[in-house]
Amino acid sequence: MADSQTVRKSSIGVASNEIDVGLRAHMNKVYALMSIGLFLTGGVAYIVGNNETLVMSLFTGMSRWVVMFAPLIVVFAMGSMINRLRASTAQLIFYGFSALMGLSISYIFMIYTSVSIAQTFLVTAIAFAGLSLYGYTTKRDISGMGSFLIMGVIGLIVASIINIWMQSPALMYAISILGVLIFAGLTAYDTQKIKNTYIQMARNGQSEWIEKSAIMGALSLYLDFLNMFMFLLHLFGNRN
Repeated sequence: MADSQTVRKSSIGVASNEIDVGLRAHMNKVYALMSIGLFLTGGVAYIVGNNETLVMSLFTGMSRWVVMFAPLIVVFAMGSMINRLRASTAQLIFYGFSALMGLSISYIFMIYTSVSIAQTFLVTAIAFAGLSLYGYTTKRDISGMGSFLIMGVIGLIVASIINIWMQSPALMYAISILGVLIFAGLTAYDTQKIKNTYIQMARNGQSEWIEKSAIMGALSLYLDFLNMFMFLLHLFGNRN
C-alpha cells in the first residue's frame, strides 16, 4: 500500500513538473508572438506616419473610417472563427491584424514628437512587464475583475465614439485616465487567465488547442499593451 501511494505521489509530481515546464514554454511563445505583433505595428506606423502625403490620404474622407475600423472587424472575425482555423492561419491573421493596427495609428507620428512616442513606449513596456508579472505570480484569484473590466472597455468605446462628434478635451482626458487604469487591470487579468487556461488544457490533454490559445493570449496582451500605450500618449505625449 505504501509503495503504491509513493508511486502515485511520484507520478503526480512528474506530471506537475511537466505542466510547469510546458507553461513556461507557452508563456514564452505568447510573449514572443505579442512582441512580433508590436514590432509589425510599430514598423508600419513609423513608415506610413513619416509620409505626410500618405497619412493625409488615409485619414480623409471614407478611407479614414476604413482604416479605423478594419482592425476591429478583423479581430472580431478572428475570435469568432478561431475554432475552425488552423493555428498557422490564425497566426498569419494576427500578423495581418497587427499591420492594419500600424496603419490605423500611423497618425501619431504626425501629431507627437518621436522622442515623446519612444518615451511613452518605454514607460508602457515597464508598466506592462510589472503588471503581467503580477498576474502570473499572484496567488490571488483576480478572475472576478474580468466582468467589470470588460464593462469598462465597452464604456470607453461608447464614450470615444460620442467624443468623435463632441470633440470635448475634458471628456478625452477622462477617457484616457480611465483607459490606462482599465487596461492596466486587464494586463494582470489576462496574464492570469492565459496561465490558468494552459494549466486546464494541459491537465485535460487538449494539446491541439494549446497552440491556438497561445495566439489568442498574445492577441489579448497585445491589445492591452497597445491601448495602454495610446492612452498614456494622449495624456503625456508632447505634440509637434
